[in-house]
Amino acid sequence: MAKWNILTARAILFCLTWGGTLTLAGLCDAQVPAASPAKAKPGTGAQAPKVYANLAQLMRGVLFPNSNVIFFAQNDNPADVKPAKDPSLATDPLANTYGKWAAVENSALALSEAANLLIIPGRKCSNGLPVPINNPDWPKFVQGLRDASMEAYKAAQSKNMDNILTAAGDLSTACSNCHDKWREKADLADRCK
Repeated sequence: MAKWNILTARAILFCLTWGGTLTLAGLCDAQVPAASPAKAKPGTGAQAPKVYANLAQLMRGVLFPNSNVIFFAQNDNPADVKPAKDPSLATDPLANTYGKWAAVENSALALSEAANLLIIPGRKCSNGLPVPINNPDWPKFVQGLRDASMEAYKAAQSKNMDNILTAAGDLSTACSNCHDKWREKADLADRCK
């Protein structure tokens, strides 16, 4: 009976921990991005997105870990990653239940979706300055991230190391475009200026 309780508790913990995350990230059976976003109808009570994280927190929590999955694939074949002892509890996306090339696909899609989070009004940089969404370069660089992310998604679908190497390079360039302008500052107080 004790073993059944442990297994039941693990299953419940897994569902509570990962169920919402996987649904949010769109990691269902199909590995295909949505055809077009749903539009809220006027008067339906749709609320504007709310900002919870500053830009550094968003980068560290979403963009950095997902881009690293793609950058891993430029040197090592994701198909060669051994599954974790218990893939359902693995913290390494490449070794978890949705690992290998699927992890690269999912990370690319997560980055493309995360680009939407970069344009929500009200987000602040870690120094308290507003994210420069009104600067003409910001939407251009965000679109560059989306495009590079979707290129990485297609490269991951192809499972071709040459394709992912090219896509990872383009993703690195997309990240650098923004970082060079707003992040790489001698004084942290000057970020986002």
